[in-house]
Amino acid sequence: MSKILIRGAKVLGGEPQDVLIDGETIAEVGTALSDEGAQVVEAAGKVLLPGLVDLHTHLREPGREDSETVLTGTRAAASGGFTAVFAMANTFPVADTAGVVEQVWRLGKEHGYCDVQPIGAVTVGLEGRKLAELGAMHESAAGVTVFSDDGKCVDDAVIMRRALEYVKAFGGVVAQHAQEPRLTEGAQMNEGVVSAELGLGGWPAVAEESIIARDVLLAEHVGSRVHICHLSTAGSVEIVRWAKSRGIDVTAEVTPHHLLLTDEMVRTYNPVYKVNPPLRTERDVMALREALADGTIDIVATDHAPHPHEDKDCEWAAAAMGMVGLETALSVVQATMVDTGLLTWAGVAERMSVKPAQIGRAGGHGRPVSAGEPANLTLVDTAYRGSVDPAGFASRSRNTPYEGRELPGRVTHTWLRGKATLVDGKLT
Repeated sequence: MSKILIRGAKVLGGEPQDVLIDGETIAEVGTALSDEGAQVVEAAGKVLLPGLVDLHTHLREPGREDSETVLTGTRAAASGGFTAVFAMANTFPVADTAGVVEQVWRLGKEHGYCDVQPIGAVTVGLEGRKLAELGAMHESAAGVTVFSDDGKCVDDAVIMRRALEYVKAFGGVVAQHAQEPRLTEGAQMNEGVVSAELGLGGWPAVAEESIIARDVLLAEHVGSRVHICHLSTAGSVEIVRWAKSRGIDVTAEVTPHHLLLTDEMVRTYNPVYKVNPPLRTERDVMALREALADGTIDIVATDHAPHPHEDKDCEWAAAAMGMVGLETALSVVQATMVDTGLLTWAGVAERMSVKPAQIGRAGGHGRPVSAGEPANLTLVDTAYRGSVDPAGFASRSRNTPYEGRELPGRVTHTWLRGKATLVDGKLT
């Protein structure tokens, strides 16, 4: 593999430096570096980050290849600056056995655009009644460490306790989709002023908060790790903050769309804004931003949820829930957190690379940009401003809430272990 010299990049947003990649690793970081024969990437003014890691991606394969495949999803990931993604288990068949998680893992290896780490289901068929083969999935070639029934909540407290006890044996983590099912029957959007005015079934904040409160207490009782998926309310923030102050081993994620969009968008009745958990209020959005800034919320995760056109081009009540997010995530974080002064680029690296890699035990990812480390990197033109055009997405689906919206920043290059997967904004 040839050498690559990235010249004049602002590493983690700091002073300009040169970074020399030799094979799969970073050989040297410094100023005025030179290496005869190296391919030179002029990066003046751009920010160099460790490759991003997404702890919450839906790749849909096997079973819903009309929405996304491992190939198209990882191409979208590379376009967004990601070098590793964790693939959720709600496929068809469900990823609740060693065989299915190994299939997804091997597809990621074959395609090579980013590392794919499958997430195993907590319960058989996501049905919430019987624990899945957690140990077998962990011992498989895929080496599963994160387990989730995302899309459904593990609402049975006994099942959740047993799952926490089981994964504790090998340092795993249960990632909970916090949604009390009885409180959200028929729910279509956030419960509040807007839902009352529109006459749509309300999704109360307490449906999320009650599950989080229960699960952090279960994690404390068991002495295990719990991760909260797509946290969306100010009340949830306060519960996680309290749990951390108590020493409970809890981590939490927020999606880019919950950092930017509010339930006021639903007034358009455009199903592109229908998502689970629903878009919340402006107060919730501000609380989420502050919590991400102060570390109460540990990471940003996309919850990339692709759907074919027909599943969104219909009346609101019949539409599928979810938004694509891999290719716009970093831009939304720049708009909401960096350009507002809430986070530095070093903080972005911590929340979109370092911490998600640690939570998911993704070895080789989220590492420092320094000599001897794996060359998993992304280069960002932070001065760029442009309107989102889903026609140019690498994802198979186009259900983005940002179509036509101007967002800052553009990923120009992504390297996976020294191999360029994205060059000048184009997939290799």
